[in-house]
Amino acid sequence: MDESDEPSLGMDLGPAPGAAAQAEYKVLARKYRPSDFTGLIGQEALVRTLSNAFATGRIAHAFMLTGVRGVGKTTTARIIARALNCIGADGKGTGPTIQPCGVCEPCRAIAESRHVDVQEMDAASRTGIDDVREIIEGVRYAPASARYKVYIIDEVHMLSKQAFNGLLKTLEEPPPHVKFVFATTEIRKVPVTVLSRCQRFDLRRIETPELMRHLGNIAEKEGVKIEEAALALVARAAEGSVRDSLSLLDQAIAHGTEEIITADVIRGMLGLADRGRVLDLFEKVMSGNMPEALTQLGELYDRGADPMAVLQDLLEIVHFLTRIKVAPGAEGFFDGASSEAKRSAEMAGKLSVPSLTRAWTMLLKGLFEVRDAARPVQALEMALIRLAYAADLPPTDKLVRDLMDGGAAPAGRGAPAPSGAPGSGPRMAVSNERPQAMAAVQPMAMASQAPVFKSLEDLAAFAQKNNAPLLRFQLENNVHLVKLEPGRLEFRPARHAPPSLAADLAQKLKDWTGTRWLVTVAREGGAPTLAEQKQAVKQARYEAVLQQPIVRAVLDRFPGAEIMAVRDVAGEDTAAPMPESDSDSDDE
Repeated sequence: MDESDEPSLGMDLGPAPGAAAQAEYKVLARKYRPSDFTGLIGQEALVRTLSNAFATGRIAHAFMLTGVRGVGKTTTARIIARALNCIGADGKGTGPTIQPCGVCEPCRAIAESRHVDVQEMDAASRTGIDDVREIIEGVRYAPASARYKVYIIDEVHMLSKQAFNGLLKTLEEPPPHVKFVFATTEIRKVPVTVLSRCQRFDLRRIETPELMRHLGNIAEKEGVKIEEAALALVARAAEGSVRDSLSLLDQAIAHGTEEIITADVIRGMLGLADRGRVLDLFEKVMSGNMPEALTQLGELYDRGADPMAVLQDLLEIVHFLTRIKVAPGAEGFFDGASSEAKRSAEMAGKLSVPSLTRAWTMLLKGLFEVRDAARPVQALEMALIRLAYAADLPPTDKLVRDLMDGGAAPAGRGAPAPSGAPGSGPRMAVSNERPQAMAAVQPMAMASQAPVFKSLEDLAAFAQKNNAPLLRFQLENNVHLVKLEPGRLEFRPARHAPPSLAADLAQKLKDWTGTRWLVTVAREGGAPTLAEQKQAVKQARYEAVLQQPIVRAVLDRFPGAEIMAVRDVAGEDTAAPMPESDSDSDDE
């Protein structure tokens, strides 16, 4: 009995209007899935290697396909299965071919995922050793009708450790009639023992121009008119994924009601902002014009721009400006001939690399805040305000260097003011003028009163006095002094001394005295460190007190008693009874 003879429950109303058309419709990603290697775009290296392998008969027994989502891993696996089993349109094919016909029974059965000898397994849902045992048992039997038995395992990285171990032996020495094709987006999670047994192919992202041509051809076949700018937006949003781009194009065709799909339609559909307006926004933020920047951000948001998309565009602008800065003529976010590209070049000339890298860091931090915020647009506003206030700050290393040298760090923007507002520009100049003058005068005054260091104690005391406590600590605990004379310092570093200690000392001595010092490192010799000397003095005092008759009598009278401290009459010094060296040196 066929379907038409089956009894119906209730009245037979017949097929719903348009039901046949709806049942036949396939999304573009499935409709235009390649059936042979000529349909793969952007994977020339893979096609060339496989073509040569099939032509010479050097076909591997296992393939590992890796790449980001939607670049064609599963499609390539099915094409390989067809190429291995195609028998030609006339049914007389005798071996694997790089150009499967697509019309023979094996080709059609594999395309429809119904061939008994080509098994696809989703490792995301079948991860255990029991699933792999089915494969191990199945490889022992010859194919039912095909030339090769092919196992396609998608997302193979999700197999358990036991499943991978169970597959190793079969994967290394499979029967001649068995081929494995693995696909994964996380190649680093696949054990090396498995990778070494496979022929690996890295499927790359599709470049935007190539993806645009592909989408344009499909739109033409579908009878859809779409602007070049709209194609560019779809291709960029897909981030190199063919499947994502086709899904977006499918959505755009359904979304648009006009005769032609415009860039504005795509922006509204994806929640994108006009890139020229995002460039304006970045320019206002970096110049401190926050009132207008926030107003423009509000307008973008009201027009449907997604805060995450705006922030991602800002990051791409910063990356593009930095590339222009370090490599003039570099291409990227804007077309090289566009007015935005010329504006970007001018803007890059006004910004320093440190300010651009700081902007990148702050926007990247803001990306996670916007993603997790209950109100993303508010998080984006706060990120832009932070960036505006920090835009004219000096580099971090300069701030640290100025503070370590005892100078005043240049002041940043007190508050971003609108461009042209009274006092905005002069205020920045005035706030920086005095600290810079102080920093310029201070080294001269210090050089005119250059200190004289007669001992390591003098040097450590001077470091403490000049706000260099870390250097004082190193001088006291990690320096075995060999020689100290004007302009020269030689020492043996302790075991835990930092590698940069000699260079740090040379720089500080030059800053403090105004003259260049020769600081050398000795391999042996040197006096005990200051910490060791201090400890030795405490130990000597402890031993001297321990030999006092009255002290010995007390200790003998009270077994287990200990000397807790040794103090002089004035109470100016103390020593623990069993002093332990707090030095980091290697002299124990």
